[in-house]
Amino acid sequence: MEQKQWHQMNTDELQHELHTHPQQGLTEEEAGERRKKSGYNELSEGVKISPLVLFLNQFKDFMVLVLLGATLVSGLLGEYLDAVTIVAIILINGILGFVQEFKAERSLRALKQLSAPMSRVIRDGKVLQVAARELVPGDVVLVESGDRIPADVRWFEVNSCSVEESALTGESLPVNKHAEPILDADVPLGDRKNIGFMGTMVTRGTAKGVIIRTGMDTEMGKIADLIQNTESQETPLQHRLEQLGKILIAVSLGLTILVVIAGILHGQPATGMFLAGVSLAVAAIPEGLPAIVTIALALGVQRMIKRKAIVRKLPSVETLGCASVICSDKTGTLTQNKMTVTKVWLGGRSLEVTGQGYDPTGQILYHGKPVELRSDQGLRRLLQISGLCNNAEIYEIVQEEKRNKRKAKEEPLTAAWELKGDPTEGALLTLSSKMGLNRSSLNTIYQRDREFPFDSERKLMSVIVSHQGGRLLCTKGAPDVLLDACTYIMWDGNVVPLTATLRQKVLAANEGMASEALRVLGLAYRDLRPYDKPDTEREAESQLIFVGLAGMIDPPRREVRDAIATCRRAGIKTVMITGDHRTTAEAIATQLGILPRNGLSLSGQELSGMDDKELDARVDQTYVYARVSPEHKLRIVKSLQRKGHVVAMTGDGVNDAPAIKASDIGIAMGITGTDVTKEASSLVLSDDNFSTIVSAIEEGRSIYENIRKFIRYLLASNVGEILTMFFAMMMGLPLPLVPIQILWVNLVTDGLPAMALGVDQPEKDLMEHKPRGARENIFARRLGWKIISRGILIGLCTLGAFWITLRIAPNDPGQLTKAQSVAFATLVMAQLIHVFDCRSSRSIFHRNPLQNKALVLAVLSSVVLMLGVMYIELFQPIFKTMPLSLKEWALVLVAAGIPTFLMGIGSVWGGRRNRHRNRRTMITNSANISA
Repeated sequence: MEQKQWHQMNTDELQHELHTHPQQGLTEEEAGERRKKSGYNELSEGVKISPLVLFLNQFKDFMVLVLLGATLVSGLLGEYLDAVTIVAIILINGILGFVQEFKAERSLRALKQLSAPMSRVIRDGKVLQVAARELVPGDVVLVESGDRIPADVRWFEVNSCSVEESALTGESLPVNKHAEPILDADVPLGDRKNIGFMGTMVTRGTAKGVIIRTGMDTEMGKIADLIQNTESQETPLQHRLEQLGKILIAVSLGLTILVVIAGILHGQPATGMFLAGVSLAVAAIPEGLPAIVTIALALGVQRMIKRKAIVRKLPSVETLGCASVICSDKTGTLTQNKMTVTKVWLGGRSLEVTGQGYDPTGQILYHGKPVELRSDQGLRRLLQISGLCNNAEIYEIVQEEKRNKRKAKEEPLTAAWELKGDPTEGALLTLSSKMGLNRSSLNTIYQRDREFPFDSERKLMSVIVSHQGGRLLCTKGAPDVLLDACTYIMWDGNVVPLTATLRQKVLAANEGMASEALRVLGLAYRDLRPYDKPDTEREAESQLIFVGLAGMIDPPRREVRDAIATCRRAGIKTVMITGDHRTTAEAIATQLGILPRNGLSLSGQELSGMDDKELDARVDQTYVYARVSPEHKLRIVKSLQRKGHVVAMTGDGVNDAPAIKASDIGIAMGITGTDVTKEASSLVLSDDNFSTIVSAIEEGRSIYENIRKFIRYLLASNVGEILTMFFAMMMGLPLPLVPIQILWVNLVTDGLPAMALGVDQPEKDLMEHKPRGARENIFARRLGWKIISRGILIGLCTLGAFWITLRIAPNDPGQLTKAQSVAFATLVMAQLIHVFDCRSSRSIFHRNPLQNKALVLAVLSSVVLMLGVMYIELFQPIFKTMPLSLKEWALVLVAAGIPTFLMGIGSVWGGRRNRHRNRRTMITNSANISA
């Protein structure tokens, strides 16, 4: 049955297929039997994972297993404090991951809330109130304005019924429903006007229909199934950290084994070398790395909240920083989701209308100058019709902004305007209100006597109002249909016959406004004489006087164009995906700068005719997708991912949820977004502002660069420690560091300084670079070279200071302790100086070292801890240290500073050479162009 094309059937065919009757409905017995076959009319939540299994899954990560190994080794060495610390880190990360995943899987429960709790149904010829979950295919249901449709319904009786379907289809305007068969088998979802979809809202009129699909078989159910069967993507950060963990294990264990073997071959005791090797292995694995990553992300989240972006999943902050494509829904995301009249045509004049949304603040301009309503009879009549032939209401909600107590001046009150009713009528009422003809002022003069509601066949709506001077008929509707009902036209303030020439001018103006993606309505009227009492629409809507046209659109947000331009400079492509018509989508995309001159657009129908290979071939050149379904959105996201893009998907409707979950980072609108979309997303914009995404991208890039900074610092330091021991063993020297000193260096230098790097300020040109590739190695952009080169220099300088001190009295046992103390101090100081070098992608000389105050305090704290184990007598025998003289401290500081300053001078020299080379290239190119 589900294979039937329900929209193609007439009433008789529906009755035959579903074995039901439009007037009698099903019997209770028939409904019960069908429920046994079809199940309850509700959405399945899929296979549930128990909270215990979800919690245990957090400990399957490779780096977690590495840390557990480090815990075991620390315990064997008697370093119980290290072991407890590592276990605490593992548990905290596990709990954070569990909480995030537990919340994220509430998507389907939120989806179920969109189902109507009760519904009116005909059973045994009686109208009953039945729980929506009890409905079955074949049930006859009744709906009216304000009802949520309980299942997928094929209408067979419709009375001026409009349904708001933006959450499902993405179309901004309510859809006018009808009961006639639609012959086209492949008509898009948004154009199936004889079908009502589960979870959508009736905004006007009444309708009667038969249920054709329930539960998971509905269009809403298909979305639920897509969410269930769509796997969340592993973030680039998670992938890179796993990759890093494997590299660290392989390299550190390999070098540690070489150190142990080299030491034993050169006569060192096997037991001592084993302990030293294990200490090196523990030191080489930065057990604090996951904690520092978590802290850096968490602090980034706090900054994001201040910038109106709420992060639901920590790694998504970094992922957004490497986004190369943003797929954005149009309605409510790039646009305001508030229909607004922007142009008026009357008497051959084209007038511009200013203002935003339903706020009645604005002007009507002709050639840039405000129009005087008193002297313009045509405009006054058009605005009267707009306000009178209207059932919408707009009302003001005043909100007081939170005031900053530090400011001397108080922040002003801000007004929010809300609509109750049809968006099209809301736009017309706002238009008349901008010139002072609001609902209250019109009601004092005019009293409504009768309404002829809008009908999808007539395409007109009329009202009769009375006033002191008589009675007035006001009509609005499709311009071409309305013109057929008119015999006169208002031209230059006078009523004249509607000639063929004037009719052609109206139609030309209508076509011109429609080509700008405006939805155009015509407005007309006639004065009724005392004996004129029309009983039917045909009698009323005749011999009308045509007044003018009103063109409206869901306008773009003011700030979006600048945000898209910033994205373009940052190498990020913006793609519009909408359920609206192609012409409207292309017009908005062009206004916002999304659609370039040679950019392509695709319709949902064209997408359906493509296989994945054809879509992959065109996806990079396509910027606009119109009239698409939820399945299409999912295909687009996956196609972009196959092409190597990191995809951010924004949206607010239920129809966006599957694609949002499948994308690398899903972004939901906080104000207009549905609960389903928010639960499926990684990031929620609390102000529904596309430009907030740009701030989030900047924050994400900054966080990732900070993670690279402390990885560079930690690994260069650890390489320095390993090479110090390795070089010493290869030279046949005594151990420059004892095991306890190695562990202490790791504790002193890996903690606070690395954490302070995680909150470092971004470099100025952060948003001028293209996004990094989705598969970029963590060591890309010369990071691996910087780690190895600095590590080698730190190791050589530490060993040099040790050797210089040792050779003063090589046979004195006390001199070995002093040399080891010098090596210990040199290694710590070299790492603490190197941490300032890690703040810049170039060198220490390119940034103010005192800018990051947290880092300065962290370094000072580490120096105090180092001095404590060297100068407090209680710790000296434990750490095998002794106080140093001024001469020895001079040696320590010189040796410790050599790696950073040597590489810094090299970077400055290399930068100057590159600038000179670039300047010569520019001069040569200019000369060639001139020639």
